[in-house]
Amino acid sequence: MNANHLAVPFFDLRLVHCDLRADLDEAYARVLNSGTFILGDEVAAFEAEFAEFCGARHCIGAGNGLDALHFALRALGIAPGDEVLVPAHTFIATWLAVSELGAVPVPVEPLVGTYNIDPARVESLVTSRTRAIIVVHLYGQPADMGAIVPAARRCGLKIVEDAAQAHGARYEGRRVGTLGDIAAFSFYPGKNLGALGDAGAVVTNDDALADAVRLLGNYGSRRKYDHEVAGLNSRLDPLQAAFLRVKLRHLDDWNRRRRVVADAYRAGLRVIEGLGLPAVPDWAEPVWHQFVVTHEQRNDLKDFLTSIGIGTLIHYPTPPHLSGAFGQRYERSQFPITEHLSNTVLSLPIAHYLSPEVVDHVIDAVARFGPAGVS
Repeated sequence: MNANHLAVPFFDLRLVHCDLRADLDEAYARVLNSGTFILGDEVAAFEAEFAEFCGARHCIGAGNGLDALHFALRALGIAPGDEVLVPAHTFIATWLAVSELGAVPVPVEPLVGTYNIDPARVESLVTSRTRAIIVVHLYGQPADMGAIVPAARRCGLKIVEDAAQAHGARYEGRRVGTLGDIAAFSFYPGKNLGALGDAGAVVTNDDALADAVRLLGNYGSRRKYDHEVAGLNSRLDPLQAAFLRVKLRHLDDWNRRRRVVADAYRAGLRVIEGLGLPAVPDWAEPVWHQFVVTHEQRNDLKDFLTSIGIGTLIHYPTPPHLSGAFGQRYERSQFPITEHLSNTVLSLPIAHYLSPEVVDHVIDAVARFGPAGVS
């Protein structure tokens, strides 16, 4: 195939799993032979291993990342009418976890360089009804917790980390997930640590919060038919736990290899006029769930890359405040930084399996587009 038309899928789950087939098959057989298909040893083992990975005391599995966020907020006592600060630029699940409790998401604009919540805006948005802040470590880049945590504490806010895209990322050497009061993770298949279906977890160092989350996810019950609160049925599946245990052993190496790809992109793309690159503060160790650039001709760049076989995605084309779910509350241009990002961001292929040749091909293709279109 002509090098100019080398096919580069945005992400290929088959390539993630091809080297793990024997171990995944063994995990499947182990669960099948156990006869335990709800909770049990596999779930307990993964919870212990992921807690240790994060440096936390507790990990409680959940059915998916949205449920994990829901449980985190509910365990903190968030109730109808409460306000929760959320990033304006994020996946809508962050907002949905707030609204499904009857609470009100209050958007906070991002910093352009890191795409994460701007700490300088936090305190000005706090009212007498504000109870918490959800900090998203977006695209695998840790947010500036050194500035956010003191601001939140001064205002008496609880801190939830939405770490759905940041498994293993570090802020000043500490893994995300232990930097606030409680954290939620998603193990959606495309994540750095992904299950083979939906799965999630809550991580915390607080014994009482951990107990509350475990209760909420199991019908509000510690003992069968004894329901202390109105909980939900959202438990980590033993088969997904077994698969995640296999993949967790590789996560640090996969993240390291993603950093190699990201470093190559940052070095090779920084000379291209008109292309904005993600900033990495000195205190951050991202895990590069996505490699997101900005370009004023984003749609044209995307179309060009598609035309030569390079897959891209847009994270996210419609901000939550302009979505059908929340748009009735807000006006267009109310959050101009977020809206500008929604019109300019583009995610390039990134994965631990990408070869240097493929990465160079993507860099060359973006360079061919140039600042004013294809040259």
